[in-house]
Amino acid sequence: MRCGKMAAPPPPPPPAGAAGAWGGVRRRCQRLLYWVPVLFISSILCWSYYAYVTQLCLLTMTNIGEKVVCLVAYHIFFMLFVWSYWKTIFTLPMNPSKEFHLSYSDKESLEREPRGESQQEVLRRAAKDLPIYTRTMSGAIRYCDRCHLVKPDRCHHCSVCDKCILKMDHHCPWVNNCVGFSNYKFFLLFLAYSLLYCLFIAATDLQYFIKFWTNGLPDTQAKFHIMFLFFAAAMFSVSLSSLFGYHCWLVSKNKSTLEVFRAPIFRHRTDKNGFSLGFSKNLRQVFGDEKKYWLLPVFSSLGDGCSFPTCLVNQDPEQASTPGGLNSTSKNESHLFPAKPLRDSQSHLLTDTPSWSETSAKAEKGKVGMSNPALTMENET
Repeated sequence: MRCGKMAAPPPPPPPAGAAGAWGGVRRRCQRLLYWVPVLFISSILCWSYYAYVTQLCLLTMTNIGEKVVCLVAYHIFFMLFVWSYWKTIFTLPMNPSKEFHLSYSDKESLEREPRGESQQEVLRRAAKDLPIYTRTMSGAIRYCDRCHLVKPDRCHHCSVCDKCILKMDHHCPWVNNCVGFSNYKFFLLFLAYSLLYCLFIAATDLQYFIKFWTNGLPDTQAKFHIMFLFFAAAMFSVSLSSLFGYHCWLVSKNKSTLEVFRAPIFRHRTDKNGFSLGFSKNLRQVFGDEKKYWLLPVFSSLGDGCSFPTCLVNQDPEQASTPGGLNSTSKNESHLFPAKPLRDSQSHLLTDTPSWSETSAKAEKGKVGMSNPALTMENET
């Protein structure tokens, strides 16, 4: 009888504690790396402060009046820039409220039932009384299987933060934060004040930058700070102006960056301008009703981030209530109102009907009697 060699036993698997510890270290390293762009911007900002205040204003400028005006104006722009940038970074993104989370029994039903009509019924029942009007591409209730919640309108799951963000616009590495409902106004003001900051530096530094090339300045260390300060300010002004202009357009159309790439899908059709209520009301949704707060990085946006007024959602025959006591079931009504009640802070935007787009009623003509698409659960980020 031949005896073969015994196979070497496989190496024992690493203990679960070691794998968990290694995963924790990796996550901490990733979190530290996420702060690198913020540290880069902060270092540029600190250097620009030194170069402008010390090297340009205090050591190079000879006119006392010019020096005082430039220092005062510079510190105003600097303060507003830093304030809005700080608020954008450290304002926590808002997550859906508890009413959008599935109950324990619904979670069990969803896990127990096979994919099909039974799961559709669970999601339909959970979303029945929620103010949601958008669907997935297949007509399903928008559900996040990682957060176990029915997604509110304009809410998306961020893969970096690993949570659902209300009215998510994008995840910005330059602020190491998700830009969404809670800090979109701060992000917009950050772009505005950083652009003004760079333009002011470039404008006041220009004459000294020219003197640098014409040998009109003494050969000191300030010459190089003045030259690089102008180049940096001009370069950032170009990039910031395009980004700020783009987000101004988004605000005027009441869109997010994600909605530009994938238009929201309502119960009956897709419409890229479904949340637009006109320029004035779109502006008020982000900046609020009180104009004294518009230019300050303090939260003044309307609503709670979970529900938004829209003129493109047909009246649900099972829901008789309409915001503001308006009756949208009349055949002569030229504008359609949301099927489910909005939050009080959003409903008043719907009362001024003349500002609504007249084309919305025409686009919905002939769709009366259409049944809602069959609901199928679909994972969507």
